[in-house]
Amino acid sequence: MRLLKVFTFCIFLCPSFVVLAHPEDELVILDIEQGEINIQDQQMRAEYEAALKRLRMRLLAAMPWQEKFLLFIRAGIEHIVPKGLDHILFVLGLFFSSLILGSLLWQVTAFTFAHTITLAIAALGIAKVPGAIVEPLIALSIVWIAVENCVFKQTNKWRPFIVFGFGLLHGLGFAAVLTEYGLPKGNLVPSLLAFNIGVELGQLMVLLTAALLVWLIRNKSWYRQRVQIPASLMIALVGLFWFFERVL
Repeated sequence: MRLLKVFTFCIFLCPSFVVLAHPEDELVILDIEQGEINIQDQQMRAEYEAALKRLRMRLLAAMPWQEKFLLFIRAGIEHIVPKGLDHILFVLGLFFSSLILGSLLWQVTAFTFAHTITLAIAALGIAKVPGAIVEPLIALSIVWIAVENCVFKQTNKWRPFIVFGFGLLHGLGFAAVLTEYGLPKGNLVPSLLAFNIGVELGQLMVLLTAALLVWLIRNKSWYRQRVQIPASLMIALVGLFWFFERVL
């Protein structure tokens, strides 16, 4: 009897719990988290992930817009640091292409503008490209940028346009993650904006960290042979490995 009173009191204080409750989803998630269900086939995993997404969408719908905005900024940052290793390597590939601020700025601007376009288009459902196509191409974009760094001492005039094209690919990759995370219909545009701000902050963190690490040696005569080319080769090898891993 006493437990019943406590339970009733909690429900009275937390009416949002009743609104957000979805017994079927919660039971599936609870059973899996307690180890009572072992996901062994794709159908069960798909149902579990769909249940999680519905739960996230209901929680997002109940949040104030300020909290949602900050949540999507954090999601954008986390998709770069620490989860987006492929995007980190691409940004590092841009960084190692040249230490001339103007050249780097043009490339980063082209990349940002491009992935913003496709992120919005894909997230709004206007166009969708399967991840099986996008992910291998993202890996190849890393290889291309890194190899160019080894071949050319200075970036050519076409580099920003090439980076723009690769940025369109990366935007599709960002959109896949954002769609899986769940976009609130009532705050779609602010959520897209917040996620993009988070992505840019994550990229800025990568660039600033790289700049701090090489700042004192950037003008050394041996910088290209001992830092720029070896680092670019390592990036290219990782990108090539990812390409074959994602294709096979």
